[in-house]
Amino acid sequence: MSAAAPVATYDVRSYGAKGDGVTLDSPAINRAIAAARAAGGGTIYFPAGIYLSGSIHLQSHISLYVEAGAVIEASSLPEAYDPPEPSGFAAFQDFGHSHWHNSLIWGEDLEDISILGPGVIHGTGLTRGEAPRTGNKAIALKLCRNVTIRDVSILMAGHFGILVTGVDNLTIDNVKIDTNRDGIDIDACRNVRVSNCSVNSPWDDAIVLKSSYALGFARATENVTITNCQVSGWDRGTFHSGKFEQNDPRAPDRGSPTGRIKLGTESNGGFRNIAISNCVFVRSRGLALEAVDGGDMEDVVISNITMRDIGNSPIFLRLGARLRAPAGTPVGAMRRITISSVTVYDADPRFGSIISGITGHPIEDVKLNNIRIVYRGGGTAEQSALIPEENEKDYPEPRMFGDMPVSGFYIRHASGVELTDVEISFMKEDRRPLIAFSDVKGIRILNLNAPRVPNVPMFVLDKVEDFAVRFTRGVPDTYMDRADRKSF
Repeated sequence: MSAAAPVATYDVRSYGAKGDGVTLDSPAINRAIAAARAAGGGTIYFPAGIYLSGSIHLQSHISLYVEAGAVIEASSLPEAYDPPEPSGFAAFQDFGHSHWHNSLIWGEDLEDISILGPGVIHGTGLTRGEAPRTGNKAIALKLCRNVTIRDVSILMAGHFGILVTGVDNLTIDNVKIDTNRDGIDIDACRNVRVSNCSVNSPWDDAIVLKSSYALGFARATENVTITNCQVSGWDRGTFHSGKFEQNDPRAPDRGSPTGRIKLGTESNGGFRNIAISNCVFVRSRGLALEAVDGGDMEDVVISNITMRDIGNSPIFLRLGARLRAPAGTPVGAMRRITISSVTVYDADPRFGSIISGITGHPIEDVKLNNIRIVYRGGGTAEQSALIPEENEKDYPEPRMFGDMPVSGFYIRHASGVELTDVEISFMKEDRRPLIAFSDVKGIRILNLNAPRVPNVPMFVLDKVEDFAVRFTRGVPDTYMDRADRKSF
């Protein structure tokens, strides 16, 4: 068998790039890409240097290779970027989700592309702004296939570090991101593998799956694995520098540092066949699964997760009716969710963990097993009387309900919920009930372990059917056909 033909390499300096951090090099970079594309493809090579750049136009069969010591640095000149392309569907998602061309590196309708190497993409001049010629994100790809992003570091990347929409057969591996908004947004994509990535994003989500209406139709995000990743909310820039500072305690929405893995909020097309495993959350919000714009979320498996210093609900499942979608879009569904082998230490006490659908639209078939959560505690008996508002049309976030009347789990509008081998403890005493169920059918609790506080019930049941608890410390094995209001 003959050896494979060598891949043609196009050094950007050969096409006029200076790499001096002063000259705008994007025209030279785009000349190198055009030359490679004309020859059928090849590798665009960035040797060590600082390449000040505006919009870089990816093409099919092209690889960008950013060498060690090389930095692609986003220019602060508005005229260096392509304008955002027209969109007839911008009403259904944020500006950043509706446009791709106003980015540092972008491509549309491409195949067989990659961004590789140990160098850095630095979004110095990128913003979250909506001005016509403002660079908005570091890497943006639309309707592409066979895409690999590997080994690069992305810093301070504007609205998004990586935005991929309608991209199929996508691999993101060993990428390090330290940024000021979202890290990786995977929107309406299929056959995706995210692995070995570290994403620090204190002011927004780290790795987030979405299924917006940005393509002009609803398309599910499906067949996705996220594994061996770390997400965090250290102060911006201090993850990459190795300082790991925490002097800026709040995200722009007045919540805790964000930095989490999330499914949603944009959820028009829904989510199917999602597997998340072996991930670490540090100084961030907890795991969030949100279906609020009409799509169905089905067959999600999450396992081997460890969290520490968590600023809201460690586990948050929300089926809602925000319905930022075309008129007539029905409420979606959330079903067949399995979360197992999760360890959480030092979690915010205000919200507990939340599983909440809306009236007439329960979250279905949720299995939680081998879960260990240590909350900070400190809840009061007075908080036990709180009744959370439904807020079915609100943006989904644990704080939408206010402080919770429970210390562990609040489960409302759900069916088929199983908690097996769950252990809940507190750093200081909490005088709220452990778990409350409201409008829930089919509950199975097996081997729940939590401290009993004198004169504080473990369970509060309201409009509950088919409830069973076994092998739970301090609680006799119990079965109830129905309980309209019961505490024990």
